[in-house]
Amino acid sequence: MSRGFAIAVFAFTIAFFAAFFAWPILQILRSGFFDTNGAFTLAYAAEVFGNPIYLECLANSLMLAVCTTTAAFFIAMPLAFVSDRFLFPGKQFLGAVVLVPMILPPFVGAIGIRQIFGQYGAFNALLQQVGLLSEGATVDWFAQHQFWGMVVVQAFNLYPILYLNIVASLANVDPAMEEAAANLGCTGFRKFRRITLPLINPGVFAGATIVFIWAFTELGTPLIFDFSRITSVQIFYGLKDIGRSPAPYALVAVMLAASALLYAASKYLFGRKSYAMMAKATSTGGARRPGRMAALGCTLLFGGVTALAVLPHLGVVLVAFSRDWYGTVLPENLTLANFDLALGHSLTVPAIANSLKFAGIATVLDIVLGLAIAYVIVRTRLPGRQILDTIAMLPLAVPGLVLAFGYLAMSQEGKAFGALNPVEDPTILLVIAYAVRRLPYMVRASVAGFQQTSETLEEAAQNLGCPPLKATIKITLPLIMANIIAGALLAFSFAMLEVSDSLILAQKQVYYPITKAIFELFQLLGDGRFLASALGVWAMAFLAVTIGGMSLLLGKKLGAIFRV
Repeated sequence: MSRGFAIAVFAFTIAFFAAFFAWPILQILRSGFFDTNGAFTLAYAAEVFGNPIYLECLANSLMLAVCTTTAAFFIAMPLAFVSDRFLFPGKQFLGAVVLVPMILPPFVGAIGIRQIFGQYGAFNALLQQVGLLSEGATVDWFAQHQFWGMVVVQAFNLYPILYLNIVASLANVDPAMEEAAANLGCTGFRKFRRITLPLINPGVFAGATIVFIWAFTELGTPLIFDFSRITSVQIFYGLKDIGRSPAPYALVAVMLAASALLYAASKYLFGRKSYAMMAKATSTGGARRPGRMAALGCTLLFGGVTALAVLPHLGVVLVAFSRDWYGTVLPENLTLANFDLALGHSLTVPAIANSLKFAGIATVLDIVLGLAIAYVIVRTRLPGRQILDTIAMLPLAVPGLVLAFGYLAMSQEGKAFGALNPVEDPTILLVIAYAVRRLPYMVRASVAGFQQTSETLEEAAQNLGCPPLKATIKITLPLIMANIIAGALLAFSFAMLEVSDSLILAQKQVYYPITKAIFELFQLLGDGRFLASALGVWAMAFLAVTIGGMSLLLGKKLGAIFRV
């Protein structure tokens, strides 16, 4: 393919990210660190650090991210290690089921978990039945421990990202290195800590980074838990003052700076070292079949974690099927009416159509741009082509909440992109936001496909007179179609269930996507939570099919998509 094509892709990518990635961030920084006269000032940031509420919120956000990432690591690591090293009953099925938590946004799962552990929820009713709680007595578990409730919900929702990365990393570890350590007397946990863990460190870091940033800026879960002393919620509440006060900008700028510093520090501490290894064929390593009790223990480990992880989903499903659920272990009156009402509600049908439209257009953009970027990275020798790879991955390292706020800031009346103001019609901004946020998945999936496909096939076609572009379309693209479909499905499904962009940019009911509709329904009195749960079940079913399809297409390579 011509050098001109590579240069055109490079130039367009730079321009696209300059306009819709760098510019929104610069708008936040300009409004947060420059006064009305254009002079640099730290006064607004000083107000943030001088406000005890904001400081408490920042501390809570940081602690939530640290605790969530730590908990997700201790859930994911044993599962990944057992999956890589042992053969046990139900391994294939459980290996797929372990991804179930990804089929529901954390804030929707919070609806179910509140129903189970609320003051008059299923857990208290169970304790009363077994005599551990006196009749009529109640404990609102998550009202008393809201913070830890959010940690639990987010850790069990996000651990699959770490699990996928660790499994992919373990699959690439040369067993000969571990065998050499064992021959020198380094065995057991010491061998894992000194040999295995450093070898998989890049994968652990990649997954942990995404989990940390996601938890640090999560908006939906704190809103559902009614936990306002956290930075993301304070930013959300500050939207009404976006045109009059610099405080929201300064708060977002501080969150962005904190995310960047924390990422840089963790990269310096944990992400620098990597070790070259021979292929796994150099050894007789691989998954082995343990004893009967050990195999049963592996099955119980996967089954137990999955059972705990699907509790929020189970709660959402049961709420969706119930007429009322109050003070009993299970709903006493089941119904399908909530699904009919949900699909017939004035909020839901347009929301489904909007999400399909926004996510569909964004996915088409991601496919075209992602394939072009991946081709330039892998198939050309254009100087600086690795810059494209770095740029395309940047959205994974920048909080979605920050980008959404940046889009809102740059589209204010009188700004360069004022014509895109979401107050009138957020369609263009939502499509761009979805596309930018999910482009890394498409690029990673496509890069993997190009790397696995020999370039000699294209060269042979060109030697027979086929033009370079036609050779790529006719020869290579069909061979990497599984990667393309997997990346597109992931981009589409996560765009469908995007939270931050949807809650912030969709301000008119007629343009609400699914997640905004679920949030608005949950706040309605009466049957609001039942309708919200029913819509959440529809979303779960959709994403379950998507994740299952991707798992079949990519297998262990699925973890490489979640790399920053």
